Amino acid sequence: MSEQSLSLPSARPWLQQLRPGDLLPIAVLAALILFFALRAESFLSPANLLIMSGQAGILLLVALGATLVILMGSIDLSVGSIILLTAAILSRAVNYGISDPALIILVVILVGALAGLVNGLIFTFGKVPSFIATLGTLSFFAGLGLTVIGGRSIYFDAPGVLSLSIGQWIPGVQNSAVIGLIALALVALVTNRTRFGLYIYAIGGNERVVRLSGIGLRRVKILAFVASGVTAALAGLLIASQLGSSGPSLGSTALLDSLAAIVVGGTALSGGVGGVGRTFLGVLIITVLVNGLNQMGVQDFAQTMIKGAVIVLAAIFTMASQRGLTIK
Repeated sequence: MSEQSLSLPSARPWLQQLRPGDLLPIAVLAALILFFALRAESFLSPANLLIMSGQAGILLLVALGATLVILMGSIDLSVGSIILLTAAILSRAVNYGISDPALIILVVILVGALAGLVNGLIFTFGKVPSFIATLGTLSFFAGLGLTVIGGRSIYFDAPGVLSLSIGQWIPGVQNSAVIGLIALALVALVTNRTRFGLYIYAIGGNERVVRLSGIGLRRVKILAFVASGVTAALAGLLIASQLGSSGPSLGSTALLDSLAAIVVGGTALSGGVGGVGRTFLGVLIITVLVNGLNQMGVQDFAQTMIKGAVIVLAAIFTMASQRGLTIK
């Protein structure tokens, strides 16, 4: 079997490839918007919509890279810790005099890429299941981040960095949302129009076939984890610039929220089914859900319970609606 035996995904119009179950996330999103619009007076206010755009952009960044890993049938549990580590290094760098936004972005990308590379190397060369590998690095990156900030909140003041998140290049839309949409377009292009994207889906669908095709599995897997690290680090940059600080609890909800968005959107945790388009829908659903619950005054612990239940229900539905999926 040769590499040529694999082909890029069908070029049929996207609407022709829709299954009845694919419309459920859209229906859920519409129902949530209607529910919260009726229950929370300020939910559809311009100010709240602006806030939601920023929240969605940051969550989208975290979920995009994680989606690539999940499409392979693996998982990255370290995204929240990478956010913490990135924010910690960012705050220290700014306080040491590095305030050029371009240089800060470069530093952030390098931090995320290195963290993702560590995950990928442990996973591929150490032959450790991704769940265990990233569970270990979750603790390591979190500990490293806490060491950098000394276990306390670090504040910084750099207008160029602060405007990266809450500024408005497009009036009425936070920069976080714009950056998230740009990242979405790039990742969608990679997954739908390149052989790297094809191999990601193929590994999740049937890794043995891909291995027999002579494709460098390690390279593809490592690159997927590097991408996950970079997008998580960019999210850490935006969160830190939004707050003007880094702290021990930064990124604590990122893993649960991103997993919820990915699964709710319809990407199967078993790999090979789904994509960043579905993740985008999932991000909108989770953003509307969390913001609406906040508007209604629902306690944080109750929101955590609701998001956990959403993940389980969405995973059950995805497995039931996609015949032939393997539970890994």
